[in-house]
Amino acid sequence: MRADSSSTRPTPPADQFDMAVEVFRMLADTTRLRLLWELLDEERSVNELAEAIGKPAAGVSQHLAKLRMARVVRTRRQGNQIFYRLDNPHLRQMVEDGIYQAEHASGGLPAHHRSDAGGHGAAADGQTTA
Repeated sequence: MRADSSSTRPTPPADQFDMAVEVFRMLADTTRLRLLWELLDEERSVNELAEAIGKPAAGVSQHLAKLRMARVVRTRRQGNQIFYRLDNPHLRQMVEDGIYQAEHASGGLPAHHRSDAGGHGAAADGQTTA
């Protein structure tokens, strides 16, 4: 805890905490988290997402509808297809950080710290790996 209370960040309004809890609720589902992981780098259609995570398109569509209503994803229509993308870069960071934290919690050198795994290329001690 800081000794100088004048340097603390301002407390957000109570309704922002409530909204944050709703975002975390949307992330607290394996299927939805996998869908969001698939959307980190590009927008994708329901069928592409269903194939990527190995789930039926109807179920994927229901999860995406929940994510859309919670303003976690956005949509774009092209003909009779709807494409989904993450709503903002903060969500991208939350999804990545959640997965990376899980890697740390499982012990050993996390994959995102290994240069051969497509991660950041930093070893556990903060040094770049060869």
